[in-house]
Amino acid sequence: MLDRTVAPPFVKTSSFNLITPEEKALSNGIKLYFVPGGSQDVMKVEFIFDGGRWFEGKLGAAYFAAKMLSKGTQQKNSFEIASLFDQYGAHLEVSPGLDFVSISLYALTKKLSPVLGLLTEILSVPTFPEKELTQTQSVFIQNLRVNNEKTSYVASRLFRKNLFGGQHPYGSDLEEKDVVTLGANDLRDHFGKFFHSARVFVSGKIETASRKLIISTLEQIRQGGQSPARQHSVAAKPGHEYIRKEDSVQSSIRMGKRCVLRSHPDYVAVLFVSHILGGYFGSRLMKNIREEKGLTYGISASLHALRNDSFLVTGADVNKENVELTFSEIRKELKKLRTTAIDSGELETTRNHFIGSLQAEITTPFAHAEKLKTITLHNLQKDHYQAMIRTIDSITPTGIADISERYFHEDSFYEVAVG
Repeated sequence: MLDRTVAPPFVKTSSFNLITPEEKALSNGIKLYFVPGGSQDVMKVEFIFDGGRWFEGKLGAAYFAAKMLSKGTQQKNSFEIASLFDQYGAHLEVSPGLDFVSISLYALTKKLSPVLGLLTEILSVPTFPEKELTQTQSVFIQNLRVNNEKTSYVASRLFRKNLFGGQHPYGSDLEEKDVVTLGANDLRDHFGKFFHSARVFVSGKIETASRKLIISTLEQIRQGGQSPARQHSVAAKPGHEYIRKEDSVQSSIRMGKRCVLRSHPDYVAVLFVSHILGGYFGSRLMKNIREEKGLTYGISASLHALRNDSFLVTGADVNKENVELTFSEIRKELKKLRTTAIDSGELETTRNHFIGSLQAEITTPFAHAEKLKTITLHNLQKDHYQAMIRTIDSITPTGIADISERYFHEDSFYEVAVG
């Protein structure tokens, strides 16, 4: 009989075994990646286009082109499209981002045919109806007005603007004036230039019939050539900026800098040091600023890796009178990272937490597809995550101090506060 008074033995593992995808290039340029797994009769079909904000000719074109895809085709209006997805128990998720646009279909395996056909129709002959566009713009503007009252939202926007510049796709943000000047022709232009040559990740319970159906259906989509390349230079000189809001009780603070890409040799070490600093509940910033000083409910540090750049950022919400004290304490923790060697106990705890959390992220075939998608979109080695674990398993206190000196010097971080 199991003795529940005795804790089970701790077993450490450093394995990270991703499902090996089956890759297939279709004659129309679509690249397919099948990631089979799971016992539930559900599937996810995700289209990825190189058509995010990075590629925009007019600010907002990527966001609204993506959001308007399901608002009408040459055969169906938005109500008919939504009703058909509901009828077959499917869900369509549209995610326009800074680099990519993701269109994901979640469907029951046995109901895949009608909803996959509907999705290909949406991606082939969208009409971007003016009435629906006006409504979508109105909703966006109302949400924007609400968000602009939130100090955390304004602080994040201001931080990115400081790092990249207001004209850079990573530093720019849609304002009302940008939204109201967008027309359906702008969306058609962006769609025509960038919504082709898709990479499609299919994950879940993939039966032979489903596989054949997906290939035959996607081969019917007419695709253009490669997306036109876009280059953008960073034209910003980040500085310390404080925007005061008299009616706000709290201030949102951001502190950070531009950093290395996923493909850089130092990326994994930088990611791990950010975890030590503020990546989990037992991190240094949480212990100091939340538990010991009581200045905030939560504070974090993270590395955001985009396709063409990246940035380190720490963030928290604090009372107005504690803004300078909080910045001061963050600087102290940054200095400590590079001047005082981490002890073996903290290193082992953080190492186990990081590796364990990473391994826990691949419990479903959808999650495996997410990791494989990152590897593919960022042109990484196939064993990227296994190599990441090996690097973290072998990093030393000296190595952490060296990375901290190069990337976490307190004088190189820029500060923003709103509230």
